[in-house]
Amino acid sequence: MKNLFTILFLLGTLNSFAQKKWSLEACINHALENNISVRQSQNTLLSNDQDIQAAKGNFLPLLGINGSQRLNLGNVQVFDGQFLDRTFHSTNFGVNISQTVFNGFRNTNIYKQSIINKAANEEAYKRIRDNVSLNVVNSYLNVLLNKENLRIAETQYNFSLEQLERVKELVAAGTQPEANVFDAEATLANDAQLLTVAQNNDALSLLSLSQVLQVPFEGFEVQLIALDTPSELLMYNDVKPILEYAFDNRSEIKLAEKNIEAAKLGEEISKSGFYPTLSLSYGLNTGANFSNLSNDNSFFQQINDNRGHTFALNLNIPIFSRYQNKTAAAKANIQVENNNLALEQAKVDLESNIQRAFTDAKAALKTYVSSQKSVAARQLSFDNAQERYNIGALNTLDLEQNRTQLVNAQSTLIRAKYDFLFKTKVLDFYLGKPLNL
Repeated sequence: MKNLFTILFLLGTLNSFAQKKWSLEACINHALENNISVRQSQNTLLSNDQDIQAAKGNFLPLLGINGSQRLNLGNVQVFDGQFLDRTFHSTNFGVNISQTVFNGFRNTNIYKQSIINKAANEEAYKRIRDNVSLNVVNSYLNVLLNKENLRIAETQYNFSLEQLERVKELVAAGTQPEANVFDAEATLANDAQLLTVAQNNDALSLLSLSQVLQVPFEGFEVQLIALDTPSELLMYNDVKPILEYAFDNRSEIKLAEKNIEAAKLGEEISKSGFYPTLSLSYGLNTGANFSNLSNDNSFFQQINDNRGHTFALNLNIPIFSRYQNKTAAAKANIQVENNNLALEQAKVDLESNIQRAFTDAKAALKTYVSSQKSVAARQLSFDNAQERYNIGALNTLDLEQNRTQLVNAQSTLIRAKYDFLFKTKVLDFYLGKPLNL
């Protein structure tokens, strides 16, 4: 019964995936909850919480209990030349407490560094989430692109099918030569091939998105979005506001800045090796001994009688550490310099990426506008060619050329539209805007 319920549950889960049509928001949310990199980053933050807890613990005293039990067997010399077999038991207990009073501010800086390390990893977590979201948007738009291409391919195939039937009727009526039937059949076969390619691209884009989401591909489908015709209003006129916002808010910059803070604290931690350390300790010790050669007091009586207290003030002044402290400080200083360079590189990379995205978006807009004009011109040309064909003033080959040019222009327009939409979403992404359509 347990196996049966498990199978039914799994089938129900698969059916729920199959029947569900995924919206963009659902895709993004699912990816953020299940993406391996996101989950690993979440675990890193949990580990940072433990580091903070451990750093707090450095301020607390150490408390320990120790105990030992020894048994000695063998001969002992009681008097000169006289040996006896002895069994000796020794039991010892102790409680020890130690507290660091001063260690060159090492504990304080370790605690501060653990907090900054978590803040840095939170910025890394945000960056991973942003990249995953942008990847989902790109894959989702690719699905919509291929669905539009599939729609065009289906329309053209149906048009060619209707055209073939019409040519057969005209041939039967004697108004067109029979050779036109062969041309129409060839056109239909070519459109059937293009339809197959479009169907395959549609399936592959869905497969790619399902793999990004890590959900079963079987029955996977997305919600179709009726996207408005994009306009120049989506395009930003100036890249400077995007750069200013990104430098102040992007996780790449904040992560690099936090790493510099952590490295500077690492430098202070390394310097603590040059300072003296001072600690206090207290110990309570007792024990009991038994032997077959003596009459000892009872165990608890000896424990009570043998109690002792130890108080210690420990001072350690470093004089020569075999260059360990010196090299640690030098390496920490180098790490600070490296992290400063990493911040500069992050700014350069961010500016380069934004400038490239802005340039790409402007180019995509120009391509989209020119593609619109091309489709309008090709549509007029095709309509004119079809009218001329209907009155017998144009042959089948010339009509097919006009139709092919129109289809190519429509496909180019679709690609340009989605390319422009995605590139404007990239700019929105750098401005911290929600990734929606």
